Amino acid sequence: MATTAFLHGLALSLGLIAAVGPQNVFVFQQGASQPRLRRSLPTVLTAGAADTLLILAGVLGVSAAVIEFAWLRTALLAAGVAFLIYVGWTLVSVPAAGLGPRDETRLSVREQVGFTASVSLLNPHAILDTIGVIGTNALAYAPPRRWAFTAACLLVSWGWFLGLATGGRLLGNSVLSDGRLRYLNVLSAGVIWVVALYMAWRLLGLVGVR
Repeated sequence: MATTAFLHGLALSLGLIAAVGPQNVFVFQQGASQPRLRRSLPTVLTAGAADTLLILAGVLGVSAAVIEFAWLRTALLAAGVAFLIYVGWTLVSVPAAGLGPRDETRLSVREQVGFTASVSLLNPHAILDTIGVIGTNALAYAPPRRWAFTAACLLVSWGWFLGLATGGRLLGNSVLSDGRLRYLNVLSAGVIWVVALYMAWRLLGLVGVR
């Protein structure tokens, strides 16, 4: 039944997306740092669109073909490491004065879109998870049940990112009042840099340095 496939997609996606990673941390951080929820919508929309692309690629088998090319995996890792380092540096370099009501030190729409896309798409592990987990599970169903499964995965993805940004905004009201957003930025950057370090370690293995 399509209902079974839909519930399967809901449970699987919730289990995958709830893990702490640079994408979740960044979406939450933007919800907390922006003065209004709507100002963080570029982050939410970009994260949702990126996940939609990955999920559809996994279900349709496109991403599996891409990962077959070793040079492309290496390029993705290198680009991912560079972008994650830059995103982390941007977060920790926000001056303390920018944590109050002033808007000019917050990330612009273009920066939100660019940074969110980088932490969402320039991570081969996210692509591999999409292939190995969502893509593989989708193969258990024939259309139209496969599309019910896919719709559930997409619903969880979009709802999760909107919820993260909303939670960040609600928490941000108290965080901003006592100036603790600086620590949230540092924590966010720390998580992002740990992922970048792990990706760099994998990159060294791919190029034969270790």
